[in-house]
Amino acid sequence: MNGYLPISRRRMLARSGCGFASLALAGLATEESLHAANPLELRTPHFPARAKRVIFLFMHGGPSQVDTFDYKPRLQKEDGGNLPFKANPLLDTKSLRLLGSPWKFRQHGQSGTWVSELFPHVARHADELCFVHSLHTKGVSHGQAVCMLHTGTDSLVRPSVGAWVSYGLGTENRDLPGFVSITPPRGHGGPRNYGAAFLPAAYQATAVGHSGMKAANAKIAYLDSEGVAKQEQRRQLALLQAMNKDHLARAKQDEQIEGVIESYELAFRMQSEAPRVMDFSRESKATQELYGIGEKATDNFGRECLLARRFAEAGVRYIQVSFKQNGWDQHSNLYNGHAANSLAVDKPIAGLLSDLKQRGLLDDTLVLWGGEFGRTPIVQGKNGRDHNPSGFTMWMAGGGVKPGFHYGATDEYGYHAVRDRVHMHDLHATLLHLLGLDHKRLTYRYAGRDFRLTDVAGNVVRDILA
Repeated sequence: MNGYLPISRRRMLARSGCGFASLALAGLATEESLHAANPLELRTPHFPARAKRVIFLFMHGGPSQVDTFDYKPRLQKEDGGNLPFKANPLLDTKSLRLLGSPWKFRQHGQSGTWVSELFPHVARHADELCFVHSLHTKGVSHGQAVCMLHTGTDSLVRPSVGAWVSYGLGTENRDLPGFVSITPPRGHGGPRNYGAAFLPAAYQATAVGHSGMKAANAKIAYLDSEGVAKQEQRRQLALLQAMNKDHLARAKQDEQIEGVIESYELAFRMQSEAPRVMDFSRESKATQELYGIGEKATDNFGRECLLARRFAEAGVRYIQVSFKQNGWDQHSNLYNGHAANSLAVDKPIAGLLSDLKQRGLLDDTLVLWGGEFGRTPIVQGKNGRDHNPSGFTMWMAGGGVKPGFHYGATDEYGYHAVRDRVHMHDLHATLLHLLGLDHKRLTYRYAGRDFRLTDVAGNVVRDILA
């Protein structure tokens, strides 16, 4: 294929109809090419890792910390009163009326962790959870804060956390990607939140469905060969890869072309491995019930959490599970919104923790729960809460963090992080550290400078490490 091509590469792809052009595509190549340099090859971390993989349970919209895991007795006592300090210098404190939580809190476990009645199942795992109550971030709007959470920047196009992890560690299973995003959100940055940006394309997430899609119907797009025999696929790919390599030779160096070649090969291998991982038929009835599968309120998120466990068990490094439904963005109707959301996720999350633990996976799997920001302790409208990036709670479990532990604090009303404050860059630095990666050494040179997930900031929160 080094000579003259009778038709252009673009026209050939358009006419062939083999379906590869849309896939994170399939690697129908010779055995030699399958054993060529692999960007997802297993890599040695910078230092011994506490965790091998991450499952991030993303609560899109921003759950309220003062209604879930950050109990504030003073807020409850002064419900309906005025906020006694200026949260914003432009606002009159007399207009800022406090809204106590409509849910009761109770202490759980030997750790005495306060958990609201919204999360009765998760509360049973209180002694396994590590709470960070002093998160703060950049970005008042969802678009800014979601991108900050997923990429380390609120406005620029940068690689996502999962892409950095995949770049740093590779995958434990050569037939699966290093990064999978289950029903990722389409808005508030969309693909940027699971993309690779300027990293090679092989490190972006393989998406399973999208937000708004039922988990039972969520698939990896274009993975199905649509009845084309494997031998015919191999013949088609051999031609296509020869054309790609010829194009690469002409370009001399082009990471995008290299990424296409590599993704074709991975996707071909995924055709047999991914459907097996996504098939629940061999899961026992008891396991499915543990996740709430089959129950109206919990079936959807339960399926996503079980799928996350199966991907983790199969060797995927970073798995993100996004809960959208109506989202946690209750500017009004707080009671009904948060009640419905917690009902949908509480049992599946507890089931995931139990399942990981009984399979011996929790010790080296880091589970992270949280949203892009929290919510204000003052009322918005009649019965809602506004965005609050100044102080909120996230929790972790397994993977090298202290169980039954609480770090940092917000003020007495839950508005601002005031003790042992943790910026989003610090969270990212800590997450990478648990995976055995030094956030200052995990860099990629692009446009004449070295980039990293934490930019020029970030400190590992060592007090939460087990």
